[in-house]
Amino acid sequence: MIKNISNYKLLTPKQNHFIDRKIEKLGKLRCVMENAGRAVYSEVLKHYKPCKTTVLCGPGNNGGDGYVAARLLAKEGWPVRVLTYGSPKLGSLAHSMKLEWTGALGTLSDSEIQKDELIIDALFGSGLNRELPNDLKFLLGNLKRVISIDIPSGVNGLTGEIKNFALQAELTITFTTAKPGHYLYPGKAHIGQLKIKDIGIDFDLINKIKVKFYLNHPSLWNLTGQTFDDYKYKRGIVSIVGSKYTTGAARLSALAAKNSGAGLVTLFPFGQYALYANFSPCFMIDHNNFDEVLNDNRRNTWVCGPGLSSFEFLESFPKLFSFGKNIVADAGAFERNNSDILKGVSVITPHKGEFERVFGKLGADKVADVRKAATKIQSVIVLKGPDTLIVSPEGKVVINHHASPRLATAGSGDLLSGIIATLIASGMNFWESACAGVWIHGEAASLCEHNWPDAEMIAQQLGKARDNAYKLYQNEKK
Repeated sequence: MIKNISNYKLLTPKQNHFIDRKIEKLGKLRCVMENAGRAVYSEVLKHYKPCKTTVLCGPGNNGGDGYVAARLLAKEGWPVRVLTYGSPKLGSLAHSMKLEWTGALGTLSDSEIQKDELIIDALFGSGLNRELPNDLKFLLGNLKRVISIDIPSGVNGLTGEIKNFALQAELTITFTTAKPGHYLYPGKAHIGQLKIKDIGIDFDLINKIKVKFYLNHPSLWNLTGQTFDDYKYKRGIVSIVGSKYTTGAARLSALAAKNSGAGLVTLFPFGQYALYANFSPCFMIDHNNFDEVLNDNRRNTWVCGPGLSSFEFLESFPKLFSFGKNIVADAGAFERNNSDILKGVSVITPHKGEFERVFGKLGADKVADVRKAATKIQSVIVLKGPDTLIVSPEGKVVINHHASPRLATAGSGDLLSGIIATLIASGMNFWESACAGVWIHGEAASLCEHNWPDAEMIAQQLGKARDNAYKLYQNEKK
């Protein structure tokens, strides 16, 4: 792992509050708040021409940032007014910043706000964990152009949850690091363009915090590249259990394993040998007894689940497990209330419906629910979706935003299983293999020239996608 990964850490609202208290004790909070307001001011000048602007200021430090931004815009000649919602605590820094504002000042009860050309939202920030008051919901429901400071008011900075209403920003400006709620749905849909600005907080302070949320990026994993001494067994063997009935899923997993760098791909089918054999000359098809196959110690990494019926999964999975194989489980692995059988599996890759079938309904804090499940089965869980989560049994969470709507096609999940298995077979640990596999999967979809690709087209881009990931990893090491 790259030593300096601060750019990919996601601090929680509580951790940000802890940093604010530390900065305040050091006597540097005023400087940091001035820097935050100036960062907002600078971004406004970059993206907008002077126009009638209203800054909405809440009672906390988020409001303090808003007062600074309003003051600087007014000095620049912009027509600015400030509307407040709640009063800053007497003696607080936010209160001082309010006193330094000498322009138009009112309270947020003005329906005319709907006509303003630009709104700067400095109401609540990422620490809000309650519903917005109904009067705000009425006043702020149809604003035209909104810039949010830290996070759109109404979005939970930890979970991305929206309890009853959230502002829809076209630009969100946050500071030092992003928060999980910037990348978790439904909150992510309210962020607009996200800008992360340095406001002078010492990264040594951040590096002392025990961070468990990260944004997925090649900096987080030790991805291997090609070397002159490679050979097929060094690159690893990926073996896949194939269904007698739904053969396409296993074949797509095999195609993904081949294209993402496996040294050898083998298929153990429950039937349809000719169909599997004719799919590609690059794959070996097993005709031996399953126990004989499992006794081959070179074949330690298996994909089990894509296309399998419940019977086929239960025929193969327990044997793979009893032989101590590394298993990536998907699709047919996810039967109702069968979490006990999955205990100790290397990686599972359910989508939301499959996860809920096994572990129960996801709540508003889906990260907490997936953490609980990963701890229960002591496995890495990849919860697939528009904000795919990769969660370790120890509670570490990576959020993936390097993806594409092009992945919304049948078979793309089967590809992911094959990619992750390939990385495990090459020697990467389960956690890093899952993170890297998800990123490469998204990169391959992004590389497709076809606007509406199928899974096979996406698979064709996996080699280039892995090369791109390796280049990024190498660049970060320099």
